Amino acid sequence: MKIALLGYGKMGQVIERIAVERGHEIVLKKDEFNTYDGLSSADVAIDFSVPTAAVDNISNCFHANVPVVSGTTGWLEHYDEMIALCKEKNGGFISSSNFSLGVNLFFEFNEYLAKIMAPFDHYKVDMEEIHHDQKLDAPSGTAISLAKGIIENSNYTGWTLDTPKENEIHIKAVRVGTVPGTHTVTYNSAVDSIEIKHTAHNREGFALGAVIAAEWLAGKKGIFSMKDVLNLSSK
Repeated sequence: MKIALLGYGKMGQVIERIAVERGHEIVLKKDEFNTYDGLSSADVAIDFSVPTAAVDNISNCFHANVPVVSGTTGWLEHYDEMIALCKEKNGGFISSSNFSLGVNLFFEFNEYLAKIMAPFDHYKVDMEEIHHDQKLDAPSGTAISLAKGIIENSNYTGWTLDTPKENEIHIKAVRVGTVPGTHTVTYNSAVDSIEIKHTAHNREGFALGAVIAAEWLAGKKGIFSMKDVLNLSSK
């Protein structure tokens, strides 16, 4: 399979290594200094760039009839626009805040826990996410996805980085050192706490999941998620 890499930073380089190890060919390594030459020859593209480049990268894929997997976060104000363009161009698209297989299983645990905790309103939920000090957006896309999973399965109506209102989830975002990513969801009451936590040890899990998603998406048309890739559904 021929893969175009859109964004060639640390994550892009790990994705390249894993893709080559799995027998794929890299036909484009796009960064801020080169063009999209080679994109149209790709079977699929993987976008791990920066928020300011993501929309152009994704748009170019749809116009070139190349399905695209995007793991860039911080651009979601343009998400509906990209979905509309994907439908217009009959493209293939997967966007995820996190492609780690473990994190996507964690999303499922989080949604299930939110459902069973919803009747017990004496527990209050809060979250903490910790990432390396070069991460540009806060809270992380993964934390926002976790919050959405709770909101869709409970009486919570929103999230905030500030002091939470009655039905808001407080997210604490920490930026320190070289931490790849740690996410903790805690339900606190006066007598006890229930906690689920995912800790990434390195970038390998994110990269492997993105390559697996690209393998799955190649040749497909439509808008999909990692639930489709992993055949997951919340119970």
